[in-house]
Amino acid sequence: MSRIFVPNFGFLSTSQEKDVLRRLSEGPSRRAVLKGLVAAGLASGVAGNVLLAASNARANTPVRGGTLRVAGAMSSTADTADPALFGNSTDYSRGFMFYNGLTVIDPEMKAQPQLASSWDQDGTNTVWTFKIREGVTFHDGSALTSADVVYSLNRHLDPATGTKAMTIASQFKEVAATGSHEVRITLVGPNGDLPILLSTPHFMIVKDGTTDFSKPNGTGPFVAEEFTPGVRSLGVRNENYWKEGLPYLDAVEFFGIPEENARLNALISGDVQLTTTINPRAISQIEANPNVVLFETKSGTYSNLIMRQDAAPGNNPDFALGMKYLMNRAMIRNAVFRDFAVLGNDHPIDPSNPFFNADIPQREFDPEKAKFHLEKAGVLNTPIPMVVAETARASIEMGSMLMEDGRDIGLQIDLQRVPSDGYWSNYWMKVPVGFGTVSHRPTADLVLSLFYKSDAPWNEAGWKSEQFDQLLIAARAEPDFDRRKQMYGDMQVMIHESGGTGIPVFFSNLDAHSAKLKGMVPIATGNMMGFNFAESVWLEA
Repeated sequence: MSRIFVPNFGFLSTSQEKDVLRRLSEGPSRRAVLKGLVAAGLASGVAGNVLLAASNARANTPVRGGTLRVAGAMSSTADTADPALFGNSTDYSRGFMFYNGLTVIDPEMKAQPQLASSWDQDGTNTVWTFKIREGVTFHDGSALTSADVVYSLNRHLDPATGTKAMTIASQFKEVAATGSHEVRITLVGPNGDLPILLSTPHFMIVKDGTTDFSKPNGTGPFVAEEFTPGVRSLGVRNENYWKEGLPYLDAVEFFGIPEENARLNALISGDVQLTTTINPRAISQIEANPNVVLFETKSGTYSNLIMRQDAAPGNNPDFALGMKYLMNRAMIRNAVFRDFAVLGNDHPIDPSNPFFNADIPQREFDPEKAKFHLEKAGVLNTPIPMVVAETARASIEMGSMLMEDGRDIGLQIDLQRVPSDGYWSNYWMKVPVGFGTVSHRPTADLVLSLFYKSDAPWNEAGWKSEQFDQLLIAARAEPDFDRRKQMYGDMQVMIHESGGTGIPVFFSNLDAHSAKLKGMVPIATGNMMGFNFAESVWLEA
């Protein structure tokens, strides 16, 4: 713990710190502690400052014990404990409870060592050598070796696995053990972002030969006591966790509550201590409750209008362009997200990214241009089904705004609200016009590879461009920052002009938690510390 500093007094001595914290830990009232400090010779004003400083210090000192109950935003019988198949925030959160990756993303969006203690490359960013941490065990007691890493990475290359990360894994030319705790990864082409890519939840490490994921067996901070898809996950502290002193909690119970008001009510009533995906409309309700804390993470997360280009009406370029002009971005930012957002420009690179192209003219709300392109596409006065669901954040509000503004120019949007349960497996990317929600990715290459490369499994709009694919691969290998920025800038222009996704804003991830929950730190890759809250937080007694 850091030294206790008291305003108008200075730092307490070690003996004073121990005395004050002892008095607090013994549990008497604030008045009794204050009286004791005055009796010890401190003036009443100084004693009050000492008490406040010591109380703050104690509040920021991790406490072991307790069970944290967490309500996620998604729940489905399609939930999985197989990292290769992770498809949503619930899967990611569970994954970080039970598994570790070779690397992990820190709050600065940099890759830090995890199961890999270190790494280096051959000078061309093509051949990488990872030292595997020794002394780590799986939950079944077996030791982590390079064989587990090789198996975990190579299974992504097996079509039978059905990995969600094939776009990244296809860059692996060879993954081989070069020692009991050393692995060499040879890429098909240079990529200096490999350590960051390996922090993706899909690349968490499983035991060599694992095919049954009904009972997760990882190296993570919690041991799976229960995993019931669509119901809940229960993890208990891994007493043999390789990170000394972690985790702080005895257990984490995680379950999904798709309905946002029900999630918030569960927190306010004390049924859960942490919940996610807060609607900005509920902020005043949270701020009025002293027992609840709003937790904001600024990020490049977005919800996008998806217009499939392999089906009508999205296969007509004028339809997609017209819908982009019909998006009132400023209104969406202000009315829907209460200014917890920045404007987007119909491409997935947010303004905080070093490769963001600021030279692309901002697309404005322009009903007349929208009408011109939609009329040219031949869709005016024809019902256009648009699928929305609460789980695709703000899609209901954005869809309603598009419907109202479209009515003024003769566009008939048939807004079809479907249940959140099963939305991502039954509707996302499967309907001609719908919505998605994409969490912040730590690199430009990652978000472009996952969602816009022609063969990407998550190419939401089915947008295909050979020129884009070639430029994406070339940018990975380009060592010069300015030239690389130009390449990424050109790719943003291509998506802005011809892509089938409308991205109106990038919004903050908003969570809420009990005032007794401590240790939360914003990590832009997602809600609840980039979904990786479990090993770092604690409950105040």
